[in-house]
Amino acid sequence: MATVSRLCVTPVKGLALLDRDEVELTRTGVPDNRRFYLLNEHGKLFNGTKDGPLYSVRSATDADGEHLRLEFEDGRIVEGPVSLGRRKFTAFWGRPVWGNVVEGPWVEALSELIGKPVLLMRAEDPGGAFDDSPVSLLSDASLEELARRSGAAEVDARRFRMLVHLAGTEPHEEDTWIGRHVRIGETVVDVIYQDARCRMTTRNPDTGVKDFDTVREIKGYRGLREGKYADFGVYANVVEPGPIRVGDPVEPV
Repeated sequence: MATVSRLCVTPVKGLALLDRDEVELTRTGVPDNRRFYLLNEHGKLFNGTKDGPLYSVRSATDADGEHLRLEFEDGRIVEGPVSLGRRKFTAFWGRPVWGNVVEGPWVEALSELIGKPVLLMRAEDPGGAFDDSPVSLLSDASLEELARRSGAAEVDARRFRMLVHLAGTEPHEEDTWIGRHVRIGETVVDVIYQDARCRMTTRNPDTGVKDFDTVREIKGYRGLREGKYADFGVYANVVEPGPIRVGDPVEPV
């Protein structure tokens, strides 16, 4: 039987991933996962594919997003209570996300790091700043298959920034779950479609430096869906909320 092998979150979208032994899954996702997000100087969703230094910044927040801590690679820590400013709408690839501007020292520190101004936002929905759907799934076997096909010793799972990682499956078995409900521990999710990968996955998850052409390698053995999408992993919506723990069984129902 398949099991949960790893759980990864990031309180601020685009910053370093953090491993968890357990998460609480709600209808809108894990409350402190991607609760915050960045906008560029034009008020558009910040494009993390171009700014690797953010990968080195670790973040932490509470379930309500009322306190935020950023830990930078040089040892600096910027933290404090979250004060909210104006409400603002942002388009996440066609999906509407409402949030509030976060006022405080974090913006200056992040802008200085990447050398350009950014705006920090807190999503109104806990965990609401996900790319497409609140749950993403990827099997360890799929990663091993990508490594084998590309001739790499291994492929770091963090490149793909997925919430739930799976052990005990065949390569890309998660694709066969599309259109089905899947029980993960005490939760149930509805697997809806494949996850089309972008150039963000080509960056080393520690340094942010481009060092492996994931999109080319996926395309090389899987082809492109509709002639343009290099799929790897799947997205899901939440049917029955609850806790998910590393080691939990995973089974289509």
